[in-house]
Amino acid sequence: MKTTSVGFCALLILLQSVLYGFGDPISKAAYETMSVYSLMTVRYTIALAALLLVFGRRIVRGVRAVPVRLWLVPSLCIAGGYVLNNIALNLTTATSATFLRSMAIILTPILAFLIHRTRYRWVHIPLQLLVVVGLYLFCGGFSGFGFGEIVGLGSAVLIAGSLVASGTAMQQMDALALTAVQAAVSMAMALVCAFFFEGGLTLRGASPTNWAIIFYLALACTLLGYLLQNKALEGISSRTVALLQCTAPVLTAVFSFFLLGERLTTAGLIGAAIILLCVVAETLIDAQEPADS
Repeated sequence: MKTTSVGFCALLILLQSVLYGFGDPISKAAYETMSVYSLMTVRYTIALAALLLVFGRRIVRGVRAVPVRLWLVPSLCIAGGYVLNNIALNLTTATSATFLRSMAIILTPILAFLIHRTRYRWVHIPLQLLVVVGLYLFCGGFSGFGFGEIVGLGSAVLIAGSLVASGTAMQQMDALALTAVQAAVSMAMALVCAFFFEGGLTLRGASPTNWAIIFYLALACTLLGYLLQNKALEGISSRTVALLQCTAPVLTAVFSFFLLGERLTTAGLIGAAIILLCVVAETLIDAQEPADS
């Protein structure tokens, strides 16, 4: 049941996309000098520590009040989704990895139907297919299909699963509590990957500038980003959240233009326009629905 206006919840996801869009280009500088999974471990640790420091008692109460499976499934999915995405980036091109990760927009309503038998209006299908076309143009095509692409598709499945499972959890759970356990599980999974892929946790190359980037990623992209998503799921469907999150790569391109001098091709600009128009149309349609779907 929708407890918050659709427009407000849509703005929360758009704010999340702004945070991620700015975080992606600045994180490139940190990844050039630091191990990826070590950076991710520190990032999630800082986010979790900040949450516990300010809201510790509320978080503990919120976690104890619900069954473990309610928060464990969305936490494992969101952590696994981003870990697989980083692995895919090492195995295939960035454009293919980005395109496949964005397939969560198609997989989310499918999983919602298979798991919860959530109704799905046919009017959404053309918009979501158009977004896929927009993403294809925006990402510059597709490079083929191999093991890296399989991993990237697995990332999309887990991200879609996290949205569906988080939507279910938010019906019974406090958003801060869910955000905290998601950060904790993400931290644990990143730490395991640091030892498995990088030979251990290392902070070599962590300059003052890199630490500033890490704190931004931890507090803005992880703590606030997860919290915005969880709060939005109180008022709009996981399907709509997945579609709105397609604005993140568009905003990444905008910030990359100003910070890194990167430019979109004509096809990329057309793709970005298609994505934004579909997001607006989907939000208006969702606002007219009487109940969350």
